[in-house]
Amino acid sequence: MNDTSTQLPDCPTGMSSGLVFMFAIASGLSVANVYYALPLLDALARDFGISHAAVGGVVTATQLGCGLALLLVVPLGDLVDRRRLMGVQLVALVAALLMVGVAPSTVWLLAGMLLVGLLGTAMTQGLIAYAASAASPEERGRVVGGTQSGVFIGLLMARVFSGAVSDLAGWRGVYFCAALLMLAVAFPLWRRLPALPRTAGATDYWALIASMLILLMQDRVLQIRGVLALLMFAAFNIFWSALVLPLSAPPFAFSHTAIGAFGLVGVVGALAAARAGRWADQGRGQVVSGAALVILLLSWLPLSWMHSSLIALVVGIVLLDLGGQALHVTNQSMIFRSRPEAHSRLVGLYMLFYAVGSGLGAIGTTAMYAWAGWSGVCWLGAGVSLLALLFWWATRR
Repeated sequence: MNDTSTQLPDCPTGMSSGLVFMFAIASGLSVANVYYALPLLDALARDFGISHAAVGGVVTATQLGCGLALLLVVPLGDLVDRRRLMGVQLVALVAALLMVGVAPSTVWLLAGMLLVGLLGTAMTQGLIAYAASAASPEERGRVVGGTQSGVFIGLLMARVFSGAVSDLAGWRGVYFCAALLMLAVAFPLWRRLPALPRTAGATDYWALIASMLILLMQDRVLQIRGVLALLMFAAFNIFWSALVLPLSAPPFAFSHTAIGAFGLVGVVGALAAARAGRWADQGRGQVVSGAALVILLLSWLPLSWMHSSLIALVVGIVLLDLGGQALHVTNQSMIFRSRPEAHSRLVGLYMLFYAVGSGLGAIGTTAMYAWAGWSGVCWLGAGVSLLALLFWWATRR
C-alpha cells in the first residue's frame, strides 16, 4: 500500500462557524466521558467494595480503552464511511455509558469503563480527523483549532460536571446524564456532518493497521511534531499531576473541588490558543511553534511562585495552557497538510505520542515532588519545556 498515491478532491471552502461549533461541542462531550470517573473513585470504591489501592484499576481500564482506540479504531476513518462510523460509535458510546450506570459488579464496571475509554477516544479523535478532512486546505488550521478548543474545554469541565452531578444524583447519575447528553447531540451532529468522498487506499483492515508503521517511518512532519507533543504533554502533566499535592496540604489545605476549579482557568488559554490554527493556515506554523514553546518555558517562573502568590499560580496556568494548546493546534494543522487519505491514522499516531508523554510526566513528577518538593517539580517542568524548545530549534527546517 502506498499512502501517498491517492489524493482526495478538496472540499468546498468556507466551513461555517456553526459546523465548527458542532464539531467542538461533540468532541468536547465525547472526551469528557473518559474523565468523569476521576472525582468518583472514592464513591466507586465504597459501592463496589474496592480498596483505595485497587480502585485505580478503573482509570487503568479507561486508559487501556483509549490506547486500543488510537491503535485499532480511530484508523477506521480512513477505510469506511466516516459519517456512518460516527453514528455507530455514538450509539455504542451511549450503550457503554448506560452499562457503567447500571453496573452490578466490579467486572461489569471495569468492562464498561474500558468501552467508555475506547469509544469516547475514538469519537473524539475521529471527529478531529473528520473536521480536518471536511475543511479546505486554506482553512484547515482554523477548523482544527476550533474543534481542539472544544476537546480541551471538555477535558477541563469533565471533573466539574462529574462532581456537581454526583453530589445531586450519585455517581450513577453522572453516567446516565452523560448518556442523555450524547443522545442530545446525536441528531444535530448526524444532520450537520458533511458527506465526504470515500478514500481510495487499503481495503483490508489489517493492511490499514500495518500501514500506520509505514506512515510513522516515512512522515517526517509526524515524527517531529509527535516528539514535540510528547515533550509538551509531559510538561503539562508534570504540572497537573503534582498540583493537588501542595494545594491539599498546609498552608493551603484546599478541597478537591477548589483544586479542580484552578483547571477552569485554563479555558482562557484554550480559547486564545484556537487562533494558532489561523496563523498556521497563513504559513506561520513554525513561528507559532517557537512562540508557544517560549511561553510554555516562561510559564514555570510564575508557577514556581505559587507559595508566595496564588495570582502568580493563575498567571502561570494561563501561560502553560496557552503555550501548550497553541503548539497542539499547530502540530495537528501541520500533520494534516498532506496525506488526506490518512487523516485518521495520522491523528491516531500523533495522539499515541501524547499518551506516552502524559504517562511519563505523571510518573516523573510524583517522584520529583517526593524528592525535591514543588521547586523540584517546576525545575523538572522547565527542563522538559527547554528540551522541547531546543528540539524545535534543531528541526525547524
